[in-house]
Formats: sequence, structure tokens, C-alpha cells
Amino acid sequence: MIPDYGSAFAAWRADCPGPWAAYTRHAFVEGVRDGSLPQAAFLAYLRQDYLFLMQFARAWALVVVKAGSLAEMQAAAATVHALLHQEMALHLRICAAAGISGTDLEATEEAAGTLAYTRYVLDAGHSGDVLDLLAALAPCILGYGEIGARLAATAGDTPYRDWIATYGGAEYQVLCRRTGALIDGAVAARLGPAAKTLPRWQMLSRHFTTATRLEAGFWTGGGL
Repeated sequence: MIPDYGSAFAAWRADCPGPWAAYTRHAFVEGVRDGSLPQAAFLAYLRQDYLFLMQFARAWALVVVKAGSLAEMQAAAATVHALLHQEMALHLRICAAAGISGTDLEATEEAAGTLAYTRYVLDAGHSGDVLDLLAALAPCILGYGEIGARLAATAGDTPYRDWIATYGGAEYQVLCRRTGALIDGAVAARLGPAAKTLPRWQMLSRHFTTATRLEAGFWTGGGL
């Protein structure tokens, strides 16, 4: 069952079924689910994702800057907090158990895919408005929510249970629903009830699709 993260997300997701399946059903994800993913590949991914999250938090902070209301600012700020204090803590915890320190993580060189993805999102935000930024941000936070929910319900005996529990857990799922509500509210406030019929909507959908493609490539950068 696909989680309900709002109407904008559902529409953008439906606009890119191929890239979305390549992202959320990637061999990397399935290897996490059944435990067949080599630990080295998972740790390589975590190193890059740690760097990614630092840039991603900056992009969500830009949502605070570009927000049109206090409610939007508060929702975006809550996401920044979750990224910096929950997701990055997960990475530190898993890597520390494998002998990789926080200093080691921060010294990791950004891979080309990490650079391409994070700078695309930041450029969408700097060159566009808050809707451009939210559309480019949505595949990561909401895609991980969808993946986490599915894996939490279907995963077998896997060494990656901690990772699955984080993204499939109640706290992260609440964050995803709040993010979906933020996006729907931002769209309604700026484009009105007929948003999906406007040319502007197609640009937002393209941002979402491009970011989804970059997400699939990010798994590949992890070794599969």
C-alpha cells in the first residue's frame, strides 16, 4: 500500500512511473530489504548520503527563507531539525559500529552523483521560488518514506533493520505526512485549486522527475 503523502506528491509520482520504480525498487533497496546488499556498498552509500544530507539541510533551510508564512517556515524548520539531528545521527551510529568516525565521514570526497543531485536541488531553489524547491526536494524525503514503509512491512532477517526502522517508523512517517501537507498548502496558496491544469505545474513535475532520476543514480553510486 502506497502511503498518503498528499495530492501533489501523488500527481508528480504518477507523472514519472518509470523513474519512480527505478528509484524505489532499485536493486540497492531490495538488497537492503533482504539483507543481500554487501556491507561495503551500504557503507559507501552512507558516506555519500551523510554529505548529501548536509546539503539537503541547507536546501530545506532555503525553504524557510523563501516561505510565505510562519506555518511554512515552521514546517520547513522541523524538517531541517530532523535531518540534522535524526537522519545524520543514524548515519553516525551505523558508521561508528563499522569503525568509521564522524571525522572520517566529513572527510569523504563528494562523488559526482552527490554533487550533481545536491547542486541541482539548490539551483532549483536559488533560481526559482519555493514551489520549484519543494518539487525538487520531495522525491528524497517522501521516497524514503515510501521505501521505509514498504520495507518495514516486508523485510526479512536483514542487517539493515536500523535503517529500515528509521524510515519506516512512526516519527519519519509523520514527517512525511507533514511535508506532503506543506507542499499541498504551498501549491494551493500560490496556484489555486486548478493548479494541475496550469503550465507552471508541468515545470514542477519536471523538477520532481529530474530529482527522482538523480535519486536512482545515487543508489547506483552506492555500488549497485
